Amino acid sequence: MSGSDRTSGAVPEPPEDTAVLVLDISGVVLGCTADAEGLIGTPAEELRGRDVAGLFTDVLDWQELRERVPDGSLTTVRADLLRRSAPPLTVRLDLLPVRASAEPHFLLRLMPVTVANRRDEDDALLRSMFAQSGVGIVIHDADLRVTRVNGLPAETGPPPSGDRVPSPLGQRLGTLLVAEDGALIEDRLRRVVETGEPLIDCLSRARLARSPERERTVSLSALPLRGRDGVLHGVAVTFSDVTERESSRLRSALVSAASSRLGRSLDVRRNAETLMDLMVPEFADLAAVDLTETVLVGEEPGDFATGAPLLRVAVAARDGRWPAELYALDSVIRVQDTESALLRTGAARFVRDLSELRARIGDDEPRRRLLLPQDAASFMVVPLHARGRVLGAVVLWRTADRAPFDEQDVSLVEDIGSRAGLAVDNARRYTRERRTAEALQRSLLPQPVLAVAGAETAGSYLPGRTAAGTGGSWFDVITLSSTQVAFVVGTVPGHGLNAAVAMGRLQTAVRTLADLDPTPDELLNHLDDLVVRLAEHQKPGSTNGTVRGATCLYAVYDPVSGHCSMASAGHPPPLLARADGSAADTVKLNAGAALGSGGGPYEPVELESAPGDVFAFAAGSLAEGSALDLVAGSLSHLASPGAQGPVPVQDVGQGILAPFLTQPPDDDAALLVARVRASPEGSIAAWQYPADVQRVADARRDAAAQLIGWGLDELVFTTELIVSELVTNAMRYAGGPVLLRLIRDQRLICEVSDHSQTQPHLRRARLTDEGGRGLFLVAQLTHRWGGRYIASGKTIWTEQLIEGLPPA
Repeated sequence: MSGSDRTSGAVPEPPEDTAVLVLDISGVVLGCTADAEGLIGTPAEELRGRDVAGLFTDVLDWQELRERVPDGSLTTVRADLLRRSAPPLTVRLDLLPVRASAEPHFLLRLMPVTVANRRDEDDALLRSMFAQSGVGIVIHDADLRVTRVNGLPAETGPPPSGDRVPSPLGQRLGTLLVAEDGALIEDRLRRVVETGEPLIDCLSRARLARSPERERTVSLSALPLRGRDGVLHGVAVTFSDVTERESSRLRSALVSAASSRLGRSLDVRRNAETLMDLMVPEFADLAAVDLTETVLVGEEPGDFATGAPLLRVAVAARDGRWPAELYALDSVIRVQDTESALLRTGAARFVRDLSELRARIGDDEPRRRLLLPQDAASFMVVPLHARGRVLGAVVLWRTADRAPFDEQDVSLVEDIGSRAGLAVDNARRYTRERRTAEALQRSLLPQPVLAVAGAETAGSYLPGRTAAGTGGSWFDVITLSSTQVAFVVGTVPGHGLNAAVAMGRLQTAVRTLADLDPTPDELLNHLDDLVVRLAEHQKPGSTNGTVRGATCLYAVYDPVSGHCSMASAGHPPPLLARADGSAADTVKLNAGAALGSGGGPYEPVELESAPGDVFAFAAGSLAEGSALDLVAGSLSHLASPGAQGPVPVQDVGQGILAPFLTQPPDDDAALLVARVRASPEGSIAAWQYPADVQRVADARRDAAAQLIGWGLDELVFTTELIVSELVTNAMRYAGGPVLLRLIRDQRLICEVSDHSQTQPHLRRARLTDEGGRGLFLVAQLTHRWGGRYIASGKTIWTEQLIEGLPPA
């Protein structure tokens, strides 16, 4: 099929040319416009002189047509126009008489019916739009001045006062609307003019200049107006008032935001600050949250009484500047009778116009500082309640350039206030639990700074910043027999109060086992077995508050020998900074399985320490990844002895924690820093005797002479009795050799060692028994006594208090 065949059935589009003919009184064509040739298909010179009736398929009755316009009005008819080389075209004829001379003439406009209908529709649409008042229509010229406007919506009509409204014609939006609203809309219209791109359904604030306090939001669309020649004539704008719709949407969005954002944090102040972010500037210009002091410390709020203190915990201002005439952030406020009664009701109250309240308050300075900022025009207060208790209040203000508070606002703020009250109360209850857990945690830990014979220590506990910030990280320093000292650090699974209680149970178990003086690996083996038995009584599936899975590192340092041994149950090894100034390094220690997993036996490690060496035992967040690397770097720097001597161990610990205090880790952490030291020279004396009871007298004599040399004459008698009893028992039941050692420290320590693995036990002798009273006598004469196993047997030790030194 050829191209002509394919288009033969198509109906050609009618031309859009409009021809105008000039006729004399008899209907003869005197002249025509240039468009006539395009529309009729006949040159202008051929049209001149022709009878107009011959241009149509049906002979036009010119006489009848002319008689229709005796009064000079426009007459319109339809006819089928004959065209050269084209089928007839239905056109509309508009006949208009012209009196330019003594003999009348006529103008006849020929327009295709389709084009005429379209223009009629355009005219009808334009007239209809400018006649209605449901949608605003404004025509702006190229300078954005108003040239035409339809009947405006009802709320933009005459003001309630009845004052005459000036005509908007010829004016700019900056004079018709509030300056900032008019400037914003003009900027958008100017972009339409410059780019030619239409603006569709743009929401904009459009408060009228004559009533700026009345909120008004419009949805506007704009498009450039250009003639057929492309010249810009202006901008056409249509708009509709969507104030109520937007107000409803914003209220719903505000409630939704309050639901999602309030309660995310378990910090009381943060919830108050979140509430301020919600209220300002969307809902109010100024806002403050005042809470009772009991809420801030986590205590249960009591009955709210007149004069009860409130603390201003959060403020917000639309322009970022809090008015100086109001109570500032962190101010303590004591409300009077009226305000106290209002808070107890639980219902919100508002004042549309503060003028009367200003006059009534007068010179009452406290109430003015509470209620009346200088620029405020309306005011609202919303009590914060939870479980029937007053937690505080939210105070809101609006300035004169926005609508005052109304009943709808009260309903909205009461809804948000109830959510805020629950969020604050949940945060308060968490604060109480956290404070309790932290207090328990700290009460179970040793003194932050502790000086014992073998070391100077400093411990710190650092709660995390998250809701689970208080956990089971802990440390301990335990004084053992013969001036030995144990360093313990560990972590219990879980967080909160249950974890703190579990930590206390584990700490007690470690202290109880340590009193038996086992080696670190033996202690952890016993501890692992104990944890397994404790876990058997745990509720199935419960993980918080259990000791199963806890980690523990146990190290023992002997200041007499400078020997340190340690073992780990799933806990990272400590860092060691040598006294010679070398960089801190991790102790090579194989961390076994966590407690309760049955992963023992545990592998000990032994190392020699020099006086001044510094150990850093970390737990929780500090014992992980990059945090541990940061601890190592700080330890290397702080533990190095300087020109002024070694840095106090407490300062070393504070320096290590300094980077973590400004930005606490998510989980809690514990740090124990210990600088070891050796026993003072001349504070130890030792003798060895064969298994001969005759040598007991020598042991008493040697001990007495040493005590006199130390200036401890008052302890000679009791020490002779102790030495006599212990040495005699060792020679009688264990054989020889027997080692006697005296250590002068904060206490006088007496040790007797032999090769037997049998531990003596204290019993109450009967009246008829000849023996069995020796250990009872030793127990009565000493402050403490006990025994421990050693590689070659056992050691029985005693401690006596030295007069003038307090018991440790």
